[in-house]
Amino acid sequence: MKDDLMKMLEEREPEMIEIRRYLHEQPELSFHEEKTASYIADFYKGKDVEIEANVGNGFGIIVTIKGASPGKTVGLRADFDALSINEEADVPFKSKNKGVMHACGHDAHTAYLLILADCLIQLKDQINGTIKIIHQHAEEQPPGGAKSIVDSGKLDDLESIFGIHILPMAPAGTVGYHSGYSFNGRSYFKLRIQGIGGHGSSPHKANDAIVAGAYFVTAAQTVVSRRVNPMDAGVVTIGSFDGKGSFNVIKDSIELEGDIRYSDNEVQEVIDKEFHRIVNGLEEMFDVTCELNYTADYPPLYNNPELTGFVADTLNGIQDKDIKEVKEFPKLPPSEDFAYYLEKIPGSYFFIGCTPKGVEEPYFNHHPKFDIDEDAILVAAKSVGHVVCSYLDMN
Repeated sequence: MKDDLMKMLEEREPEMIEIRRYLHEQPELSFHEEKTASYIADFYKGKDVEIEANVGNGFGIIVTIKGASPGKTVGLRADFDALSINEEADVPFKSKNKGVMHACGHDAHTAYLLILADCLIQLKDQINGTIKIIHQHAEEQPPGGAKSIVDSGKLDDLESIFGIHILPMAPAGTVGYHSGYSFNGRSYFKLRIQGIGGHGSSPHKANDAIVAGAYFVTAAQTVVSRRVNPMDAGVVTIGSFDGKGSFNVIKDSIELEGDIRYSDNEVQEVIDKEFHRIVNGLEEMFDVTCELNYTADYPPLYNNPELTGFVADTLNGIQDKDIKEVKEFPKLPPSEDFAYYLEKIPGSYFFIGCTPKGVEEPYFNHHPKFDIDEDAILVAAKSVGHVVCSYLDMN
């Protein structure tokens, strides 16, 4: 079966690229991917599968492929939302939706999984087990689509789950893996500090919210530098300080927004506790009132060591002209809502190199000039195909 699958994927590589380019031209933002979801659902119409649409809190789609023989149940996931970025990449299939761009590679993720799924459907008589294809909406925008799909209960029968992300950290043909904690978790906060406004000449009759806010900006940085173990990772970023007013007026209120990252659940607990302690201290120290919106967006992504080892061993043990190198990648600082699947289902999320040919310093994901080597799409399809076939053969 595996040989048949790889041959089919190679023959359909032009179709994968065509799909990717079409989706790249028609990007849609998180929770607004109606046309993309319709395109995906239409792809499966008339095929011998079960299709469930509008899964979770948006346009999620689950396609169930039942093999001829009983066996394990495995999930494969790809996301399909885009970003609020005006594209600057010089490509002939540039985004037609101004201010929206597939700057993270989700168009390529969807393209590879559509064709891989279609090939698996055609080979279902040779499959021992069940494969659930998860086309997920809204990875980029918290609360994201993954958690709602998990909470729907439609994946409760999965014994494992796999996914990939294309990254310009290596050339096409490279597959990366990382065991254990592999992506940071992320929280969001908005803090409103309410003081008492007044005349700039009479600060004793006012209660300056800007002074309290300035102190908070400095104090918040001590959470990581003085409370988090130096061997762990944590970041507190103040991304917005809205305190604009008049030069001779003491502001009565300001708003701050920011981003918090943490390497694992223990670091998250430390930052959460200390962050709230500082905010509470502001009220006492400056006699202000603080209104804090603090939300844990995505948890740290934890790759199951056993299944990640299985992925590495499987791909290292094959002879495939398109998969040229399999190596360990470093832990990465961004966040990824695939972590919600891995909180409940053992699995592994691995990486596909996509650095454009001839480019020494590629633009990373989320950059307006982000682009990929489209050879990486076939590498993604083959890598996941090898993994799922080997996993089901373990019955």
